[in-house]
Amino acid sequence: MRIFLTAVLLAIFSYALALVLKNPAELQVDLLFTTVPVMRLGLLLLLTLALGVVIGLLLGILVFKVIQKSWEIKHLRKDIEHLRREQIQVAKTAAAEAAASAKHEKTVLDIHAEDKSPL
Repeated sequence: MRIFLTAVLLAIFSYALALVLKNPAELQVDLLFTTVPVMRLGLLLLLTLALGVVIGLLLGILVFKVIQKSWEIKHLRKDIEHLRREQIQVAKTAAAEAAASAKHEKTVLDIHAEDKSPL
């Protein structure tokens, strides 16, 4: 992987160098806040490319974080719903056991010693 990244960086550097060398024309550039009296066209292309890459990476990271957070929120909502259903099921089971226990206690308490037949 490291060799691949090195090769890609070398190719990008070579392309940038070729841009600067192949476009030797000099021109005046107005940068809104200042004016550069003389700049090589290749250097201007290179700066524009670098600025575009940086802005694209920053926007990509921002969009990726938004998508990741929305996916995480959706996943957590599913977990909450699953736990809520599980909690309701446990509560129903506990209520049924409590009702059965109360019924059993009532039937046990209803039998008195003098009610027993000698048979």
